[in-house]
Amino acid sequence: QHRRQMTDDTGVLQHGAYNVPRYDDGYCLDDNARALLLMATVEDARSEETKAMRGLATRYLAFVWHAYNPQRGRFRNFMSYSRRFSEECGSEDSHGRGLWALGAVVARSHDRGRQRLATDLFRAALPATSTFSSPRAWASSLLGIDEYLRAFDGDGGPVAIRADLAQRLLSLFDRTRKADWPWFEDSVTYGNARLPQALLVSGARMANEEMTAAGLRSLEWLYSIQLSEAGYFAPIGTDGFYTRGGAKATYDQQPLEACGMVSACLEAERVTGDVRWAERAGRAFHWFLGHNHLQTALYDATTGGCRDGLHETSVNENQGAESTLAFLLSLLEMRAAADRIVAVQDVAS
Repeated sequence: QHRRQMTDDTGVLQHGAYNVPRYDDGYCLDDNARALLLMATVEDARSEETKAMRGLATRYLAFVWHAYNPQRGRFRNFMSYSRRFSEECGSEDSHGRGLWALGAVVARSHDRGRQRLATDLFRAALPATSTFSSPRAWASSLLGIDEYLRAFDGDGGPVAIRADLAQRLLSLFDRTRKADWPWFEDSVTYGNARLPQALLVSGARMANEEMTAAGLRSLEWLYSIQLSEAGYFAPIGTDGFYTRGGAKATYDQQPLEACGMVSACLEAERVTGDVRWAERAGRAFHWFLGHNHLQTALYDATTGGCRDGLHETSVNENQGAESTLAFLLSLLEMRAAADRIVAVQDVAS
């Protein structure tokens, strides 16, 4: 319900004041790519597509298409409510998220038109990633490439770029890690779990055991530093993050981090077959439902939205697109994982 209220004829709006869309903040590629990824995931999980689903998927894809700047080979990110982009070229991270969503449409859409347009856009936008320096942009691009190669296995260009980006991410981990800090950087900031997730996905598909081991090691550590003494998931706060040798920022905790941890842990369970990873994913997911230091749900069942974060003594009552999409993506992944694990257990028995 809330996601639809946040969506107009252009795309999904960025922010909300409580559960009311904020027109002043306009739109961004980041959130429309997340919304497109959500619709591709929904489409993949259902045998039939409703008219409403088809309309939303088309609208989000149209936004991503419009955001692409063919002269630069890059996506623009921020658009005002008057439908004017504020830049000719967006961030590397937003470009990676656009590629990830497009790859998911290529792999999962049942609609030939959307699938073909996503394929054209993906191929046009992918080469820019070779110049990127952001590890999170590498990670998102790798997740998109993995999706794309589900449909076009062996496509030489994406295969080569995957090998390059995955090796860069692994090399970064090898250069930076210490015995007490098995991480990619000297700080833990935002979108953290996507880094080990990208190594896990790529290592599994490339049959690279070193890459898979690095993904598992870094994810194990990241999970351990975000587990409270009471046993609930407590993501690194955005009010200072966590620098090596310093103190962890406890607040503000963001839904984006819980979503990433759910995805990464479920990928670890798929790679290893160890159901403990699924249990960890469940703990991260339950952060949305009130298993946190405030014992307060961020998911709002009355609106279908998700609150924007946890402060020390209160929740952020605004329900923006990023937070709501993070919850919905996590919900879909948890449902799919439950069905898959039950099916595996039935076969084993």
